[in-house]
Amino acid sequence: MNAVLSWTLPPVYPITSPQVGLSLRTVVEALIAGGATMVQIRDKQAAARTLYEAVCAVMELARPHGVRVIVNDRVDVARAAAADGIHLGQDDLDPVAARAILGPTAIIGYSTHNVAQARAADRLPVDYLAIGPVFETRTKERPDPVVGLEGVRAVRAVTTKPLVAIGGITADQVASVRAAGADAVALISALYTQPDDIAGRMAALLALAR
Repeated sequence: MNAVLSWTLPPVYPITSPQVGLSLRTVVEALIAGGATMVQIRDKQAAARTLYEAVCAVMELARPHGVRVIVNDRVDVARAAAADGIHLGQDDLDPVAARAILGPTAIIGYSTHNVAQARAADRLPVDYLAIGPVFETRTKERPDPVVGLEGVRAVRAVTTKPLVAIGGITADQVASVRAAGADAVALISALYTQPDDIAGRMAALLALAR
């Protein structure tokens, strides 16, 4: 695991999706060109070896640019590929166990879906919390109930950890989500509506979030 001495949660936190129809390398290159400083690699269907090889390739691409690479769900792959961190869901490996495996310098993010989960997560050894889905989303097969801007505000009130809002956020909603207390917006669909101009979308969304 790479040493992470200091890092800042970016206002736009891109998440990759195999549904974009482009190679992972092409997507990540475009995100970096658009100003991404941290990228989450998410592919829930990929076999461990396939995901490991993909993350290794992304790490080789990201390192020269100082871009952090976070792996969704798979602690084993994150460790093996020397990624910068992991993003865990409520049903994934416990963050305490993940911290023991990955060490004190790894970035660990943790998904929450209500205030009770956020309160509990605030006491865990994680570096940022995610709250969502803020709006209706099509990127999950069985999404949790929508929390809305009220949910973002409520979670912001119970944690001082960096807060990522996720789920169905469009370009028109970025400013209001940030105003509700989110330090960052995690985006999937909003980034890839124009697959031939991902870099442009990334730059435009960053401008809206700042």
